[in-house]
Amino acid sequence: MRKLRVRFCLPAPLILAPFLTGAFCLAESESKIIDDDARRADAQKVLKEKIKPFVENYCAKCHGSRAKAGINLQSALKNPNGESSTLHFEKAAANVKVHDMPPEDSSKKPSNEERRQFIEWIGKIKYLAPRDPGPFVIRRLTKTEYANTLNELYGVDRSIADVLPDEVEGEGFLNSISPLQSELFLDIANQVTEKIIAPKGQAPTDVQKRLFGSLPPPEADLRKEARKVARSLARDAYRRPASESELDVLTDVYDLGRKNDLDHTGSLSLMLKAVLVSPQFLFITPAGEPESKDKILPLDDYQLSSRLSYLLWSAPPDAELAALADKAELQKPGTLKKQVERLLKDKRGRALFDGFGAQWLRVNDLDGQVFDPKTFPQMTPALRNAMKEEARLFFESIVRENLSVSRFVDSDYTFLNEPLAKIYETSEPISGPKMRRVKLDNPNRGGILGMPATLAATSFPNRTSPVRRGVWVLEQILGERVPSPPPDIPELEEQEHKEIEGLTLRQRTELHQSEAACRNCHKVLDPIGFGLENFDAIGRWRDKNEEGLAIDSAGKLPNGRAFSSPAELKRLLAKRESELARNLTERFMAYALGRPLGGYDQVVIDRILENVAKEGYGTRSIISEVITSYLFTFRRIKG
Repeated sequence: MRKLRVRFCLPAPLILAPFLTGAFCLAESESKIIDDDARRADAQKVLKEKIKPFVENYCAKCHGSRAKAGINLQSALKNPNGESSTLHFEKAAANVKVHDMPPEDSSKKPSNEERRQFIEWIGKIKYLAPRDPGPFVIRRLTKTEYANTLNELYGVDRSIADVLPDEVEGEGFLNSISPLQSELFLDIANQVTEKIIAPKGQAPTDVQKRLFGSLPPPEADLRKEARKVARSLARDAYRRPASESELDVLTDVYDLGRKNDLDHTGSLSLMLKAVLVSPQFLFITPAGEPESKDKILPLDDYQLSSRLSYLLWSAPPDAELAALADKAELQKPGTLKKQVERLLKDKRGRALFDGFGAQWLRVNDLDGQVFDPKTFPQMTPALRNAMKEEARLFFESIVRENLSVSRFVDSDYTFLNEPLAKIYETSEPISGPKMRRVKLDNPNRGGILGMPATLAATSFPNRTSPVRRGVWVLEQILGERVPSPPPDIPELEEQEHKEIEGLTLRQRTELHQSEAACRNCHKVLDPIGFGLENFDAIGRWRDKNEEGLAIDSAGKLPNGRAFSSPAELKRLLAKRESELARNLTERFMAYALGRPLGGYDQVVIDRILENVAKEGYGTRSIISEVITSYLFTFRRIKG
């Protein structure tokens, strides 16, 4: 059998075409609709009477048509419920909150009450938005998802995808393939067929027999038999039944093989390659737009099963999900929730941490961290892996046990092995590389604030960074938007030596507050970061800093609540359960949808939080509510 390695070009319109999808709202009670109408009217009134005058008096000079720092409030006021308007208002609110806007040298400054009203109104923008789930984001399979899919469907080793470049954060949601990636995907498709299809003259492999069936008898209509194979291949690879036009394309590829003197099996192999480089395989997309007069419709079961399995497993739907989709039962009340529970209990559920959890906690940043080997010789590959594994196991335990989101911040247990136990300095000896659950008796430990993975990921190669840690707590844990730093402000390492000689890290960091452009933000960031200063750059406890001086970990939160140790900081943050829950819900929803949130999304999140509050803000409950929500299970198809 002569092998024909054909280069299939992915048609740009198929790859880049904007399939607009979305959702249809489940019936809501009349009281909720009336409540929404009242809130919308209130938001419009405040916009007219308070916000427009505020912007005109204090903001328009810099953020009108000039759009300084990328904030255009003039445009946002004209269309306050627009997709970009929410982002402009949120950026403005972050600066107003820390008194960075208007600047200190401004002739006009708002009162604290005016600032409060402006910030409060930003939270009401959502009520101006129409009931709309937003578009269904067409996205390419990530490197991990692609590798898992090839393994699940064809049994090839996941390492076959190692040649693909790693995605930067968020790249997995892009709806494009670069020329380099196109070449790589084509090469991998050739490798897959060579691995699973036996050479001519040899007995077929088990995978080959499963995919192609038995060799048809001589009198059989080979083209008809090929179409049957195409239908089966496409059902698995496209994660849905193929349309007749899609089967026509694949059958034409079979014909191409026959015209090039390939036998039946060789032509089927060529057809398989076409499947592996098709947009239907490489992208998570709807099959097409249904004929409907409605603007918003539910996802069909095939779309929903793929969206669910790739979210929780980074893998295609298994047999049970596929069967439910074929029977159109996945959308039935209770069925979807049961499947969420099943997928989370499965060992493949670890993909939720690898994809979402590690990104949320910024644990992935640890991979790119370089530590000074002279200062931190303990930072071996084994210790680095143990740090990441601790974070994963801890995340999974909270999800599996449906513990409150507050347990992420303040917990009395973690997972350790021997190298990591040395960092923790546990009272009980722990030996060996195996990770095990350990009860902690040090109140400063337990939870993500005292976890070496997050502490190391927010440090520099040779020292801690109170600023990085402060930003991390505010953004990743509390969900606060921190204003971007002004340009031309040097890092601590770049400060003039004569200015910092003899100063502690706290004193050096406080130099930033001497700059008017930095002062207000650092007043918020630095005290939180210094609350974690007892932990060095790789997470070891210390009572003295590099200069031999006693560490002062006292600080306060933006709400004025003071603390004097990491343990006290943890307890204060853990009490802010509703804020922790909102942040996690927003982040997971954005990850699940593959797009930024705004507008009506926040109304849906409000209702999710109402539901999970009744269950103690359980983490698994949040995940389940997001997946069964209006935003996840429905789509816009017009407009």
